[in-house]
Amino acid sequence: MPSSVASSVVTGPAADAAGDTVSGADAPAHGDRLLSLRLDARPARDGAAPLKCAVDLRIPNRITQPARLLVCLPGGGMNRRFFDLMSGDDDSYSFARAMTAQGYLVAMLDHPGIGDSDRPLDADTLTPDFIADANAQVTAQLLSGLRSGTLDSGVAALPTLQSIGVGHSMGAMLTVLQQAAHAQHRAIAVLGFSTRGLPEYVSTEVLALSRTEQRARLVELARLSFAKPATAAPAAPRSGDAANTGDFYAAGKAEPRGAAALRPALDRMLTLPAFLSMLPDNIAEACAQIRVPVFIGLGELDIAGPTHAVPASFAASTEVCLHILPQAGHSHFIFAARRGLFRRMAQWLRALAEE
Repeated sequence: MPSSVASSVVTGPAADAAGDTVSGADAPAHGDRLLSLRLDARPARDGAAPLKCAVDLRIPNRITQPARLLVCLPGGGMNRRFFDLMSGDDDSYSFARAMTAQGYLVAMLDHPGIGDSDRPLDADTLTPDFIADANAQVTAQLLSGLRSGTLDSGVAALPTLQSIGVGHSMGAMLTVLQQAAHAQHRAIAVLGFSTRGLPEYVSTEVLALSRTEQRARLVELARLSFAKPATAAPAAPRSGDAANTGDFYAAGKAEPRGAAALRPALDRMLTLPAFLSMLPDNIAEACAQIRVPVFIGLGELDIAGPTHAVPASFAASTEVCLHILPQAGHSHFIFAARRGLFRRMAQWLRALAEE
């Protein structure tokens, strides 16, 4: 079991050059600035075309010290806008703006093949490990540029800057894989994810295979399961269900304005990592390698299985904090309980700074 499990269970109610800025700053209510960047996820070498990923970086007016960069990865069928949801001028659904209000820098990434990031000609290259490595390269460029003060003229050098990995659903799985392989982050926050997978949506033939066989045949099995290419557009939202999720995501309990705000975040599904996330014990080995502090956020009506069983996956972590959002489904930010999540994560980040 983790050495320290803190449970806060709530029961109450385009430019071509790497690093170039491709859109100007805005002026949201909190006074932060938005930089939209395209950064190298794979340089041109060995005959392979370069691959660039889209990043939105929100920079607060006043940066909390010690400086922290939250690197946010969206889940399946979503793009980077998931972390910056807006309903008109209501920014209460935006995780990014809630965190910049606390003085943290927030980077929101589009995985390769998603949103405004480049798409490889061969979509079968978009394996979970490939995407985790690409996101790690983008993270390294963000950290290097911000530490040296060369990323943007409006941001002074932050030589002691550290990153916190933040992922939702499939993005949480990719955050764990990135941390296990590259150990870049000071801590990680995994939202709406567990190693339980979704075995009820996986065929009995696939479940009968060993984990080694499942990983070795990931491309083949994902194709059979989804009956679609390795990137596929999701179905159009149904009338009255902006998230196109139905009861599977407990969308009926979401705030209508929040559900509508989710529309711009809908995107293609990366079927290889999505399929892996559905398999039982999908990345159990990687979770067991994580030694940094872990924040786990789960909706009371989430799809991750028994909530209190999830911390055990991070047995080597120095500290595991579990926060449960009451009456919330999978897309946490569109439910009323998001406010408690934002407050609890801010407390967790402040406690990290004091260690």
